[in-house]
Amino acid sequence: SEIARQVQPQHVNQVFTGVATSRALLGQNETVVNGLISPTGTPGKVKISTGPLSSKAAEGIVSVESAIALLKDMGGSSVKYFPMGGLASRDEYQAVAEACARYDFWLEPTGGIDLENFGEILQIALDAGVSRIIPHIYSSIIDKVSGNTRPADVRQLLAITRTRVGD
Repeated sequence: SEIARQVQPQHVNQVFTGVATSRALLGQNETVVNGLISPTGTPGKVKISTGPLSSKAAEGIVSVESAIALLKDMGGSSVKYFPMGGLASRDEYQAVAEACARYDFWLEPTGGIDLENFGEILQIALDAGVSRIIPHIYSSIIDKVSGNTRPADVRQLLAITRTRVGD
């Protein structure tokens, strides 16, 4: 949060309990500040105890609607839904997407997203009516030998996106 205050980035990834601190220290509402929520195994329920202490000591399971309301109260812009395990928690992800659409909140699906499941993950959020979707795609498009992002994979992700949402 202190680094974000100094740098004033466009995007801040934050544990649930750090959202308000980041927003306050930023001193503005332009930066996207997400709050980390996690699957629980039950559609409509999410884990908000994602901070350094709460993740070890608290159950922290609430309705996704409550999580969104709390994040909005704290100045959050979006939910970072992690770890998804790709489509392993599809029904839960769909419930999160539907709640984000219902409460006009942005969605950042994260964890296990690759070229095979990206289109479906994007489509679930689009079908739900989410206004802004910010998928986090990590190691699945990184060349293991060089450590560099594979440009062909980025082109493929862009093509999938254009097919689903247009230019």
